[in-house]
Amino acid sequence: MKLVFIAGPYRADTEWEIKQNIRSAEAVSLKYWKRGYSVICPHKNTAFMGGALPDTVWLKGDLEILSRCDVIVMAPGWPDSSGALEELRFAKERGKEIIYETNYPYDTQG
Repeated sequence: MKLVFIAGPYRADTEWEIKQNIRSAEAVSLKYWKRGYSVICPHKNTAFMGGALPDTVWLKGDLEILSRCDVIVMAPGWPDSSGALEELRFAKERGKEIIYETNYPYDTQG
């Protein structure tokens, strides 16, 4: 079973928007669980911990987790996320398989 890392936007201007970003990543995560992957969704791992530590701590931890994954899935909105862009760069440098998710985030059927 391949291990997948979900990369996409987390931070936002409001808590409501942060929750929507988490829900979007969660939906993509479920989609890949249904496809037979084992999935890491960092959005769920540190949900609403913003401000407890500097953002660099979360990104450093995410990159450590990503280093152990086989695949990175770029969730909707990833081009607008500095964290997701850094995760993509990291994955490319290490030759990880990259999947660009194009379906609507709440389409968990496929």
